[in-house]
Amino acid sequence: MLQRVFGRGRRAFEDLSEQEVLALAISSEEDDGRIYRAYAEGLRETFPASAHVFDEMAAEEDTHRQRLIDLHKARFGETIPLIRREHVRGYYERKPDWLVRPLGIEKTRVMAEAMEDQAARFYRAAAARTTDADTRKLLGDLAAAEDSHVSLAQRLGEEHTPEDVRSAEAESERRQFILTYVQPGLAGLMDGSVSTLAPIFAAAFATGDTWTTFLVGLSASVGAGISMGFTEAASDDGVISGRGSPVIRGLVTGLMTTIGGLGHALPYLIPDFWTATTVAIIVVFIELWAITWIQNRYMETPWLRASLQVVVGGALVLAAGILIGNA
Repeated sequence: MLQRVFGRGRRAFEDLSEQEVLALAISSEEDDGRIYRAYAEGLRETFPASAHVFDEMAAEEDTHRQRLIDLHKARFGETIPLIRREHVRGYYERKPDWLVRPLGIEKTRVMAEAMEDQAARFYRAAAARTTDADTRKLLGDLAAAEDSHVSLAQRLGEEHTPEDVRSAEAESERRQFILTYVQPGLAGLMDGSVSTLAPIFAAAFATGDTWTTFLVGLSASVGAGISMGFTEAASDDGVISGRGSPVIRGLVTGLMTTIGGLGHALPYLIPDFWTATTVAIIVVFIELWAITWIQNRYMETPWLRASLQVVVGGALVLAAGILIGNA
């Protein structure tokens, strides 16, 4: 658990040298170019004009990468350190292309805009840390290039993006709300609702005592909330990823984790064992349905996939707890 909390094995961004920052920028541009080409291939059959836009964006990332490589060669030589975004604590992550298929034009637009925003944040943070004039200029130029990209909603054409799409400011606000509150809250609710099922129902069927079961559920819920809250707060300071205050995200995650566990622990305040257990099981399915709804509403996960992931997984953990308690 400590390894998860303190991010052992990852470097803090502020601890990177200027050479390592350049190497990280180079690998990030390589990855983004590949992602844009994957988007282009995923859209080419249905939206050929939009696919061409992403081809051009991939070519632009190649140009950025070459400028960074040229600067690295001039300052540090031919050998580029192997450092990628997964090696840096708090650095933004990219989903593999196969996790976001099938590609819809609107979802692809939103993901690409988030990529541009994250890249601009990174270049601004990197430029602020460098002392070399040429490096600072290039990083500043690349930040400005990402910031000045024409809105993808316009670049992808009016036939794919209706005129009544909410303003860029409203879209940015919604995206920030999801990053700061919805994602951490959903992670906490899922962890609290699912991870506490086995210990609570195992205690219930092993002891048959509602008060003991409630105490087990209370301790498991509070303990999981504290653990998840610290993990979320320590995993990403939000400076580069743009996910917002780590304190807020940690509080949201910890609170929702605790609520997720308490939901099916509180029924065991009812003295009658079978009444309490029946109510607790009903609450479990309400929790799983709520998680499925949030995934579909805010994370754009299809209903069927969200249901299979959450309901089936939760049911298996519930069954495991009951079986262990009856052993």
